[in-house]
Amino acid sequence: MQDEVFNELADLALKGAGTSIPKSKAYLIEARLAPIARREGFGSMEDLVHCIKSRANPAFISEIAAALVSKDTRFFRERETLQRVLAEVLPARLKASNTGRLKIWFAGGSTGQEAYSLSILLEDELPAALRGAKIEILSTDICKVSTEKARISRYGHYDIQKGLSIHRLTKHFTRLETGQWEASEALRGHVSFRQHNLLESAAGLGKFDVIICRNVLSGMARSARVSVIDNLAHQLMPGGLILLGQGEGLIGLTEKLEPARDFRGAWVAAGTANAAASAA
Repeated sequence: MQDEVFNELADLALKGAGTSIPKSKAYLIEARLAPIARREGFGSMEDLVHCIKSRANPAFISEIAAALVSKDTRFFRERETLQRVLAEVLPARLKASNTGRLKIWFAGGSTGQEAYSLSILLEDELPAALRGAKIEILSTDICKVSTEKARISRYGHYDIQKGLSIHRLTKHFTRLETGQWEASEALRGHVSFRQHNLLESAAGLGKFDVIICRNVLSGMARSARVSVIDNLAHQLMPGGLILLGQGEGLIGLTEKLEPARDFRGAWVAAGTANAAASAA
């Protein structure tokens, strides 16, 4: 790939999605944009860039930026964290609620596997303390294709075998004639999906008790991480938690959040770590 082409597409990913792609990983650009290139009949990345520059199309440019974001996800990623959210965090949040309603947001949820993982736990391991609670799960992603796949809730064998036990697969999914596996109505009933760019304000999504944004920030430029964290912090209910992936931290990125004591990888509004720790 020519340097000029790489620079054009890497800059587009940075501006449109906050994604930072180093030159050493130029192959990721070709791999992630190959489906779009085939669909549009482009013979090369050079042809794609020429089209972008000669016929500016905001919707197409946004689609390309979204396609350049990593889609790495699987069922029950960081299983223990999800189980702790279910067993400890949500019951504590319910006690603090005067509505009986709990809201969880998977920010950058890709094709929905992690949101459906929590939905499975709600079906299989619901604590007595949460019975009767109205629990809503929202999963958002910048990519329209990923969001639609999550909403349809149909997965191929490769996706299904990553993280799901045979027991849970046969209990919560139905094998279709196409060979795909479709999530049950019960699982889909807990979760909703929306397309959303984390660089933009999330005010329209409402406030959340728990925000799960894992393995998203690590692929972003520093300025983008600052913007995303600021947007997430605005949507956190008092006493709520933001959960990041392993190895992801916010030190030096924000003064609005601080690590939650006794819950590794969790962040709370500055000045509330003690309260969050006792709740969790």
